[in-house]
Amino acid sequence: MYKIFLSIGIVFIIIGIVLYLFKGFPLFRLPGDIYIDKGNFKFYFPITSSILLSIIFTLIFTFISRFK
Repeated sequence: MYKIFLSIGIVFIIIGIVLYLFKGFPLFRLPGDIYIDKGNFKFYFPITSSILLSIIFTLIFTFISRFK
């Protein structure tokens, strides 16, 4: 069980480093994401990014569970 948590932690650390190094990375600015900017009000809702991350995590966890 600890191996799964360790693997997930390492993946999150790698993703964090990649996002930190590539700040202009368009992962969270995909078409379909809602972004409203009016004066001093800003609203951002990443619908497409959330769906994409959900699919990626589903594939990762399915792959891990098959080899468990």
